[in-house]
Amino acid sequence: MQSKKEYTPISRKLNIILAEDDFDDRLLFEEAINELPVSVQISTFSNGDELMQWLARNKNKLPDVLFLDLNMPRKNGFAALGEIKRNPTLQDLPVVIFSTATNEEMIKQVFKDAAHYYIRKPANFWELKDLIYKALKLIADNDKALPGKESFMLTSD
Repeated sequence: MQSKKEYTPISRKLNIILAEDDFDDRLLFEEAINELPVSVQISTFSNGDELMQWLARNKNKLPDVLFLDLNMPRKNGFAALGEIKRNPTLQDLPVVIFSTATNEEMIKQVFKDAAHYYIRKPANFWELKDLIYKALKLIADNDKALPGKESFMLTSD
């Protein structure tokens, strides 16, 4: 049985994008956020093409953070991340990789490509909630600087 963890409320409303092709993972992500003490506006996209089209149309009102899956159809997260970080109007958008990928080379690549944080999708809902909260808290506290390697992988306590 998971003990109830206390989370400090995040005082400002956050605009979040989740780019994730798996419907069940999108639902779990939204359910986890709904249980956290944070007010959010969330937009979801099921592939990288939709995401990049939306970002191109909304480059003057970017979200606070993008949670990006790596394994998506049409345009995967690697390609989307590369486009974002090479575009001067998008490059400062904080990107949290949200993926099942465990390959060290893939993780090194997204670190090198200037993702802010990496979350390995956990099997446990409570851990998922904890990891999402950690990422949101870092972003809400205006920690937009890229972390060092030692802080890149977010882990649950």
